[in-house]
Amino acid sequence: MAPTLLDLAHWSTWAVCAVMKLPQVAAVLAARSARGVSVGSLLLELAGFLVFLRYQIYYGYPLQTYLEYPILIAQDVILLLFILRFSGNMKRALFYAVIFWGGWYMLTLRKWIIDLAMNLCTLISAASKLAQLRCLWQTKDSGQVSALTWSMSAYTCASKLWAT
Repeated sequence: MAPTLLDLAHWSTWAVCAVMKLPQVAAVLAARSARGVSVGSLLLELAGFLVFLRYQIYYGYPLQTYLEYPILIAQDVILLLFILRFSGNMKRALFYAVIFWGGWYMLTLRKWIIDLAMNLCTLISAASKLAQLRCLWQTKDSGQVSALTWSMSAYTCASKLWAT
């Protein structure tokens, strides 16, 4: 029974991650605005995902332990591009790409760097959520923030905690 529940948790997490950011992307596209969505929050989340993915690859973990991260990263990049487009900041896209590409390389220059970065991932993730909440508090408007995306994120976190 337990292996079946674990398999269900893993498969459902992967399935939810495959579409997690789509409601957020749809909300931004439908409104043609990124009002209420924090770029800083998205950048922190993307950084955390990239660190986690790089760590998993560096240490040779099995693909099924981190399969959802490349999917989430792709969705975050698409969402970031739409946010930058609708906020009129597309020029920053190249800057962010260079920073993340350089960071991806620098993470594995020394073993201690990737280990430290991984230890900071929980803090980065929490900072991401706090940045979004701060944006909502300051604007007093949820704008295009998708409650469905946040709900799916909460589900995947709970599922991962239970399965681990």
